[in-house]
Amino acid sequence: MRLIVHNMLQCHVKGCDSNNFPLQLSDVELEIHEIEYNHEFLQSLLTKLDWKAFVATAEQIGITSLPQTFPEEIDEDFLKKLHRILFETHIVEGKMICSNCSHEYPIRDGIPNMLLNEEELE
Repeated sequence: MRLIVHNMLQCHVKGCDSNNFPLQLSDVELEIHEIEYNHEFLQSLLTKLDWKAFVATAEQIGITSLPQTFPEEIDEDFLKKLHRILFETHIVEGKMICSNCSHEYPIRDGIPNMLLNEEELE
């Protein structure tokens, strides 16, 4: 699972409608999978990215080089660094935990399992 995907996931357990994003990462195993850099695609996603959540998630997995606030001026070096973190850093194993209800979503073979039991559905 790429970090860009994680930035779009939140808990959907019945009644869990606050403090359910971002999901906290735990016991993660990371891999780097290099992919071609695409400046235009990355630029188009920047407005959809929740920067504060992204930085918090990156810090959870040991990436501390991101600024706390999104920079006003963006250069190509920054975008390439961002590309590596968003698209090339993969969570292979681990779990995501909701800060509100503590529900755990496992990640296996790079795939997050967001399925809920019937009683957990809204």
